[in-house]
Parts: sequence; structure tokens; C-alpha cells
Amino acid sequence: MTDTISTKPADKPAVNYARQFERIALLLVWVIIIGLFSAVMPRAFFNWGNFSIMFASYAPAALLALAIIIPLTAGDYDLSVGATLTLSASTIGVLNVWHQMPIGLMLVIVLGMGVLVGLFHALFIIYFRVPSLVVTLGSTSLMSGLVQWMTNSSTIGGIDNGLIMAAVGYRLFGIPYAFYYALAAALVMWYIFDYTPLGRKLLFVGRGREVARLNGIAVNKVRVGALVMSGVLASGAGILYAGVLGSADPYSGLNFLLPAFAAAFLGATTIQPGRFNPWGTLVAVYFLATGITGLSMLGIPLWVTNVFNGGALIAAVTISQITRGREASDIG
Repeated sequence: MTDTISTKPADKPAVNYARQFERIALLLVWVIIIGLFSAVMPRAFFNWGNFSIMFASYAPAALLALAIIIPLTAGDYDLSVGATLTLSASTIGVLNVWHQMPIGLMLVIVLGMGVLVGLFHALFIIYFRVPSLVVTLGSTSLMSGLVQWMTNSSTIGGIDNGLIMAAVGYRLFGIPYAFYYALAAALVMWYIFDYTPLGRKLLFVGRGREVARLNGIAVNKVRVGALVMSGVLASGAGILYAGVLGSADPYSGLNFLLPAFAAAFLGATTIQPGRFNPWGTLVAVYFLATGITGLSMLGIPLWVTNVFNGGALIAAVTISQITRGREASDIG
């Protein structure tokens, strides 16, 4: 006699609607904010020209935020990205305007500076084991002083028109190319983070260096690479900033640091909650840009922008910590 064994079909995993909503919550809030500002200022705010300017003018901040999340993913902080941006933009002004250096050679030199900045940080952070916050904060002051010496603390105008055209002169669908450079960087980073061994190594190193080392990952090499790429992207942001502005300001680049960090942490609450991710970072940059632009157009005093950026950073880090902790508990 043969026994018949009945098997119950495996239950499909329950859909976690709360987590699905979390992925798009920031996008929904962004749409609501756009709607509110558009209702209050339908002609001034809700027009393609305004959005085009916003997309272009915040492209350097987007590149800067993308630069930040590379070492953050590996567990290191880079507070010097704003100073690196300023140093790169000022170097362009000095070499191009004061010394008439060709644009191509100048760009190679500036990107090479980004590599050197990253290696300088890696030397002290990894091999001398100085905390990344201390090293990058110190290098921020160092680079700021160097910029003031290079530029005589003055704005340098007359940047090569070719760079300006490449940043804001040429357009696609009415949006300056500057935005598409940031979009391309996010696309490349998304592919690296999600589909390559390097991206997985970055994530493993950030979650636990000793565990990663025991699993055969060259932890120090990964961290060096992350710091170097952060320096290169920050230099790229400086190039873009010089092109968008058409000049080199020895001070204004530092104003990007706080919103860029806010965007990096806020981006970790959306698209892929609990992880620093390029698409979330890009959304967060323009979410913050929309708020700042709308408030400025309403005639809000300048100090409100600082309050907005500071509050956004605190809220972003808090929410990011909650979502990152939840993801870690889900994995465990």
C-alpha cells in the first residue's frame, strides 16, 4: 500500500507595504512640495525655465553628494569635499585665466589633484590610523588657506567660454548639460554599487571591516580606492562649478558641504532605504534644492536657508540611522 503524501504549496512571502512605501516616500513629499510652491507662485515657480536653472545650478552639489557616499559606504567620512571643490575651481581660474593654460590640460591637472587629495587622506586615515573626521577636517582648513593664497582671496572671472558652454550653454530637452554629467555619474555609481564585486566589497567593508578582512577582502585597498574616488568626484564638481558660475570664487564652494551631507544621508532613506545609494542621493539633492529655491523665491531671509539645511541634515541622519538599523536587523 502506497502512502500518499500531500504537500501544501509554499506561501508567497508577504509584501511589506511599509517598506515599499518607504522607498518612494521622499519622492512623494518632493511632488507635494513642488505642488505647494506651484500653487503659491504658479508663474514664477512652476515653469520650465526655473526648473532648468535649478537642475543646472545644483549639479555641482549633486556630484559632491555622490562623492561623499563612496567613502561613507566604506565607513569613512570625507568632510573635505567642499574644500576640494573650491581648490579645483580656483585652480581652474588661476591656470586658465591668469596663465592661459589650454582647457584640456587644465582639466587633467585638476582631476589629478583630486587623486592626490584622496591619497593624502588615505595615508593618514589608513596607514597612520588617524580618524577620518580629523584628517578631512584638517585638510579642509589646509586647502582653504591654499586657495586664499593662490587667488589672493579674490574671485577670478573670465573662465574659458568652452567650459561654460559645456556646463550650461549646451542643452538637452531644455536642461543644461551640467545636470546630465551628475546624472551620468549617478548611473555609473549605481552600476558599480549594485552589479560589481567592487560595490559589494565597499558595502561589506562599511558594515564590518574585520569580518570583511576574514572573508579575504583587501580592506585597506578598498578604503584607499573609496577616498581617491571621492577626491576625483569632488574635483569634478569643482570643474562643473567653475563652468556653471563662469568664475572661481574662493569661498562659496564651502557652502555646498552641509547640503551635500544632508543629501547623502537623506538619500539613504529612499529608493534603497538603509543604504547610501546614488539614485536616492540624486533625489535628495533636488528635493533640498526645491525647498531652498521655493523659499528664496518667497523672499524668505537668508538665515532660513541655513536653518533649513541644518534641520535637514539632523533629520536625514536620524532617519538614516533608523532605516540602516532596521535593515541590519532584517539581515541578521
